[in-house]
Amino acid sequence: MSNIKIDTNTKLAELVKSNDKYDLTIFSSESIDRIERNIFNKKDKKFIKCLKRNKDIQAKPEEIIRQLMLDKLIYEYDYPLNLLEVEYTVNFGREKKFADIVILNKSDRTSVYCVLEIKKHKAKDGKDQLKSYCNGTGSPLAVWTNGVEIAYYERLDPNYFEPLSNIPKANETIDDIKNEFFTYLELMQKDRLYEERKSLKSLIEEMEDEVLANAGVDVFEEVFKMIFTKLYDEMESSDDRVNIETQFKIIKKQNDSLSDKEILEKIDNEGFRKLEFRSRGDSHHTKKVINELFQKAKDKWSGIFEKGEPLRITDENHLQICVGFLQNVKLFNSNLQVIDEAFEYLVNKSAKGEKGQYFTPRNVIDMAVYMINPHLNEYMIDTACGSCGFTVHTLFNVWQKLVNQGKANFANFSNQKLTREQKKYVTKVFGIDFDEKSVRVARTLNMIAGDGKTNVLHLNSLDYSRWNEKQKDRDWMKTYNEGYLRLLDLAKDSSHPKEFNFDIVMANPPFAGDIKDSRLISNYDVAFKKGKKVSKISRDVLFIERNLDFLKDGGRMAIVLPQGRFNNTSDERIREFIMERARLIAVVGLDGNTFKPHTGTKTSVLFVQKWDEDKNSETYNPKIDDYSIFMAVSENSGKDNSGEEIYEVDEETGERKVDEHNHLIQKQDLKEIAYEFEKWAKKEKLSFWSEKTKC
Repeated sequence: MSNIKIDTNTKLAELVKSNDKYDLTIFSSESIDRIERNIFNKKDKKFIKCLKRNKDIQAKPEEIIRQLMLDKLIYEYDYPLNLLEVEYTVNFGREKKFADIVILNKSDRTSVYCVLEIKKHKAKDGKDQLKSYCNGTGSPLAVWTNGVEIAYYERLDPNYFEPLSNIPKANETIDDIKNEFFTYLELMQKDRLYEERKSLKSLIEEMEDEVLANAGVDVFEEVFKMIFTKLYDEMESSDDRVNIETQFKIIKKQNDSLSDKEILEKIDNEGFRKLEFRSRGDSHHTKKVINELFQKAKDKWSGIFEKGEPLRITDENHLQICVGFLQNVKLFNSNLQVIDEAFEYLVNKSAKGEKGQYFTPRNVIDMAVYMINPHLNEYMIDTACGSCGFTVHTLFNVWQKLVNQGKANFANFSNQKLTREQKKYVTKVFGIDFDEKSVRVARTLNMIAGDGKTNVLHLNSLDYSRWNEKQKDRDWMKTYNEGYLRLLDLAKDSSHPKEFNFDIVMANPPFAGDIKDSRLISNYDVAFKKGKKVSKISRDVLFIERNLDFLKDGGRMAIVLPQGRFNNTSDERIREFIMERARLIAVVGLDGNTFKPHTGTKTSVLFVQKWDEDKNSETYNPKIDDYSIFMAVSENSGKDNSGEEIYEVDEETGERKVDEHNHLIQKQDLKEIAYEFEKWAKKEKLSFWSEKTKC
């Protein structure tokens, strides 16, 4: 024993983080302390005493995670050691493999009740191995983890594994887990995106692999319906959320040392509404409840789906699995980014990207909205709205100013009741897009944010001469008439909706493709060179003129454009066209990774304010030849070269940082640019950053 020395200073985090595929995120501090006490040095290497095998095992990252899972099963789930096995033999004909941990059935202690796999590779790869172990042993339950993420499944048959919120404790059954009374408080406590460190997009990809790829349905439509229905269910518990957040703040003030999870555990769960979007033990009952919930959601947010449109996942087991994937996901977050990332994936999958239009990253939207600085009395429109990030964040920005004495801020969304002024402002914000699927996504997000109201319209912004034809389409009018009439009220001539009186335009128009329609091109001055009409013109160039036409004198615009528009010699006349009609305020060059993985096109955001010669106008902006321009270049978009998000990391612990909503914080410099612009704009005395224009 002389070569063995207990190492009381060993930190599991250091051992595990030597391999970046593992982490300790899902384990309690008590578990970590207990396992740390089992670490010792032996022949200059670190070993750990196995809780089950009672022998010394080298303390490699995978073994540490396995010991922590054993500890979790013993102390949190109350499983006795005689029901736990390690390196359990699974026979595949002549071949033998070994499952990391299994839980045996307490009735016979020979058959397998649950298989647990600890792997450094991605969940998708790990699940394939896990499935084979479950099928080889007949186990009804499965768990996969790498210490960062953890996923629980019930095996319905050899091909389908339904996600569970947890596995049963020793004294519980699978039905106890499925039929649990589940409130918004528990959703906050068990949110999969936080607990498992997953994105909604990754869950949808799993759902496609597991079920939807072979279900014979339109993936976009059916996932959209699932999210739509779950949003409604969460919205129905908005009063509970307000109650929980109020109690949370009180407890936090009384004891600032408590973690968010500890605070949530102190809140009484009694009296809260039961969430309905849940998988039941009976798949037939699940289908009945979810269908009824979908109908209620359609009644509340009309115009998104046809009244008689059903859920088209007809197989009850398939539907139950899809519900299982989403039931423990908290969709409402600080800026609806969780939902938008999922919709971006779905819409791009439906070929939106082929038209050269990509959803604008939320950090770019936040920066642009902050710099444009919208106010309560102003009308705003996005002429190529996609999922309506610019419109939704304009709402958030102004709403925060209403409760923050007019101070500009990076706005967050809260699923709470709107004030009368906040509701009124919803009708001043508009969005237009030619892609029908994007419009439905945008209307959903705007209705959720705007208490059922929205001015998002399915129109071709560029082809305004044909808008009047839409009024002959009864179905279109039934959905869009109210918002369309509000839009025409802002036109200088409602019978010829070319010019408008909007205060703000923000857009990320499609870049790809030329417009060759001679009739459409004829409507635009920029399409003429030396008095002669061009045969074709880039779509984004037409959007520049179209957006300027939407603005009243003194109005301002933020538009995302390809970098070439700013420096190509062939585009000089376009730059001259802009400066003839507006003051160039700012150009922010975006990092080349900003729109990855969809495109690596280098882009910039252009900010302009239309000339306004009226000295009595709040937006007085007389035409001058010599003026300052704010220039900035982003060097960190928050994405790496492959388009994956980069998050802020705590230097001491190495763990990813989260904000007050428990959401990962993207590492980027666009907020800093926005703050610098604010200082510059006030120094330059720009009209929209003056004290007079506060909310």
